[in-house]
Amino acid sequence: MSIHNTKPPLILVTNDDGITSPGLWATVRAVLPLGTPLVVAPDRQWSGAGRSMPPGPEGRIARYPLEVDGRSITAYQVDASPALTVLHGLLELAPRQPALLISGINFGENLGSDVTISGTVGAALQGAVSGVPSMAISLQTPKENHTNHSDDVDFAAAIHFTRLFARMMLQTTLPFDVDALKIDVPDDATPDTPWRLTRVSRYAGFNPIPQRRANLAEPTPIDYEPTAHPERAEPDSDLYAMRVERAVSVAPLSLDLTSRADFEELESLLCGPAAR
Repeated sequence: MSIHNTKPPLILVTNDDGITSPGLWATVRAVLPLGTPLVVAPDRQWSGAGRSMPPGPEGRIARYPLEVDGRSITAYQVDASPALTVLHGLLELAPRQPALLISGINFGENLGSDVTISGTVGAALQGAVSGVPSMAISLQTPKENHTNHSDDVDFAAAIHFTRLFARMMLQTTLPFDVDALKIDVPDDATPDTPWRLTRVSRYAGFNPIPQRRANLAEPTPIDYEPTAHPERAEPDSDLYAMRVERAVSVAPLSLDLTSRADFEELESLLCGPAAR
């Protein structure tokens, strides 16, 4: 095939913060030099949705006027969770199989066991399930901006690392069992900040805070705060790398959630005297 007939790679851009998020637009800015972005994002905030597919949203789709750096971008807003939004994008809106899916740039880091909560990560995992190389990228921000987005957040470093890893993923095939990359950028990062491969910590990135109320009928959402003493986390973990070393964490994720326990040992325990 002549090089003049090849199409630029299609890059599906999504998030869990909603179509109006400046982080979503920053992702588009990051990939403009690399291919053709197609934006398919939820029509509202879905932080904390994980890879959920709830029955409530009706899946309505509407075009969204989006212009980035003077270029008109094909964009859609979907009445759906992040994972369902990805499915709508792949099944109904993408003209061909995307070469890459990027979820983000999220307001707030997604570290440790919180990855099962994150709609940003959930969207990336849905892309991976659907056979698309996928990335979830998040920027550490003040807690008050996690669901109330600010134009004052500086995405320059996160844009740099989004473009860096998007280019890598477009140029190579990740090895078996690396189904997605989860990238977390410290709020004081620059393009010169080092990055390193990490494991997903068994600790949570944020811990719930007990709330006081006079009676159980009062509306009282559970609040949260950053996990104390991140230096106690595993030294090779995403939590330690980002919160202690202030490095960019790059954690390879697998769709295989099977425990790494020795099956013979586990079977002996399950079939031992306690099981009789």
